[in-house]
Amino acid sequence: MCCKSKFPRIGGKLWGSEMDSPEGATARSEQKFRKFLKSLVRKQPQDLLLVIGTGVSAAVAPGIPALCSWRSCIEAVLGAAEQLEVLHPGDVAEFRKKVIKERDLLVVAHDLIRKMSPRTGDAKPNFFQDCLMEVFDNLEQHIQNPVVLQSILRLMDRGTMVLTTNYDNLLEIFGQQQGKPMDSLDLKDKDKVLQWARGHVKYGVLHIHGLYTDPCGMVLDPSGYKDVTQDPEVMEVLQNLYRTKSFLFLGCGETLRDQIFQALFLYTVKNKVDLEHYMLVLKENEDHFFKLQADMLLHGIKVVSYGDCFQQFPEYVQDLTAQICKQRSPDADRVDSTTLLGTSCVDCAKRKLGENSTDSPKRIKQSDNDIPTLE
Repeated sequence: MCCKSKFPRIGGKLWGSEMDSPEGATARSEQKFRKFLKSLVRKQPQDLLLVIGTGVSAAVAPGIPALCSWRSCIEAVLGAAEQLEVLHPGDVAEFRKKVIKERDLLVVAHDLIRKMSPRTGDAKPNFFQDCLMEVFDNLEQHIQNPVVLQSILRLMDRGTMVLTTNYDNLLEIFGQQQGKPMDSLDLKDKDKVLQWARGHVKYGVLHIHGLYTDPCGMVLDPSGYKDVTQDPEVMEVLQNLYRTKSFLFLGCGETLRDQIFQALFLYTVKNKVDLEHYMLVLKENEDHFFKLQADMLLHGIKVVSYGDCFQQFPEYVQDLTAQICKQRSPDADRVDSTTLLGTSCVDCAKRKLGENSTDSPKRIKQSDNDIPTLE
């Protein structure tokens, strides 16, 4: 039976025995025949930029409630703050009321960070980081369902860029286990951000809110990154990504309302309706889904349903990735049409092109068949 929860909440045991049940098998079978938007699956991987939200972490490590949603994260932080005695009991009670009543949980999280920080404009040092380290302890031991991470790495192998609003580094941990030279980036490191934005950090993951292990602390307000948002070089190269790449939002619920994401990509990018981005969402309510679909088109975002229950999310991402990775790069096609060697030997193809054409490209990319993949 499909879960009837509002994305990205996960209730009970969604994976284990339930996914192995006849109902789970039926869901998987139905998922295999789902149609994909051709405008999406025909994208070259290097033309995509993945935006990873809490839904990805929730699917990968369902045993850590703090990864399931902003609400769960705030509740877990409050529990840790109470245990560590770094927040007055009265403040803990007040914030718990806000978690129940407030609609904008990002504002609540921001207020919580400020409460645990010095009474200055500087967000560091703070106890918020200590609480996150408590709730995210030993993340590598909690990776139960790496299907989505495998799919993301497969796309990264082919040039897809990745940024995340998450504090955790589950993707980097898993990637390192697979032998990938993963790199966690922070917006405060200008040189590294510029390298990443220009495509020079292949396995880099940009954490726009920071990383829980970062001693500088994390922020949810653009004022915390005022040096970044006021730097024209950084802002131009980041906004250019939003104009030239197709952003694919995975497991994102509140990302477009996120102040930092808005400051980096939305506020100053004009003619957004002319862009083509994509967002995978849970279709729990048809009226809400189709209204969201219409609203997001005004931002140049095509909203796509991966199913009506969260269990379908990992397999949908896996199948979607397989479809995208089937696409042949234009460079590979050019090699095939110019030589009789096809894609069996890229080095030989390069030499052949050099012998037969004075206009041969200086750089030839490997085709999909030449790049190792995670199955």
